[in-house]
Amino acid sequence: MPTITVLPHPDLAPDGAVFDAPEATSLCDALLQHQIEMEHACGQVGACSTCHVIVVQGFGSLSGLGDYEEDMLDQAWGLQPRSRLACQARLSTQDVTLELPRYTLNHAREKN
Repeated sequence: MPTITVLPHPDLAPDGAVFDAPEATSLCDALLQHQIEMEHACGQVGACSTCHVIVVQGFGSLSGLGDYEEDMLDQAWGLQPRSRLACQARLSTQDVTLELPRYTLNHAREKN
């Protein structure tokens, strides 16, 4: 089971977090299941960029980046070469380290 390390984020994970998640789980589901209140305004269908994460380590181990996800990422605040939509990126067997961007383009905070 891969381990997810979340770097500290002032609002969502002030102390950071480390936890295990099953293979094939989306990063968004894994974060939400471990009380990291990641925004996901479109209901995790890849139609917005509010669940944007930066994969610091383990980028190549995640499920492939599709054209539609790539198009949606263009809207993300703070886009980086290793950015992914957490709702679309699925875990494999390797550990990953994530950075949660400080801001999103969402105008209203979604609650789970």
